[in-house]
Amino acid sequence: MATFIIGDIHGCYDELCELLDKAALTSDDRIIALGDLYNRGPDPRGVYRWLRDTPQASSLMGNHEYYHLQTADGDIQASPTILLARWLLDEDYHAAVEHMRTLPLSIELDEAVLVHGFYEPEVQLSHQRPGMLLGLDEKEEELKDWFDRPWYELYDGEKPLIVGHRDYTGEQKVFIRKGRVYGLDTRCVYGGSLTGLMLPEWRFVSVPSRIKYWSMLRKRHGFT
Repeated sequence: MATFIIGDIHGCYDELCELLDKAALTSDDRIIALGDLYNRGPDPRGVYRWLRDTPQASSLMGNHEYYHLQTADGDIQASPTILLARWLLDEDYHAAVEHMRTLPLSIELDEAVLVHGFYEPEVQLSHQRPGMLLGLDEKEEELKDWFDRPWYELYDGEKPLIVGHRDYTGEQKVFIRKGRVYGLDTRCVYGGSLTGLMLPEWRFVSVPSRIKYWSMLRKRHGFT
């Protein structure tokens, strides 16, 4: 049985389907998305229904799922990004939010540890703060204040770490730090690509984005 780890999908359902076809998975293979499933892309409803209807598929919670929960609970006002995803999810929105509540912040596999956002150096996985694993902006600022190097250069966990959330290459490519930290956010929703990593082979699979979706949707809906 293989495990296929998928970077930030952001509502890019067509590319998700293409990636899964290219990966040639079997019904016994496990699929894990790294979070940021819906926001900013054209078809979050398709992504949600795929996740709902695919028994071997699961996901981590990303910072965008966290923002949906905060909005639903009245803790913050809905941003344009949240409002667009809510509209596109349509009648599936409330079910999608309830599903978001069940998503874990981390998953430990035999081969690697999976989180969406960051990992604080010298802190065990069980003691990592939720905002750190989610990749919240204020935690990123803390990391910059506390350490003189990027957090991924200081990662000291026993297993390799696989993350999404940021394009650490700045070139919409897979990020690999000395075989210890792997970044799979290749910016599909911004015109890059959607990338997956097959374990235990450590084989990358990628498909190009069809369009710069977020730029297109921002123009269409008048977002600044």
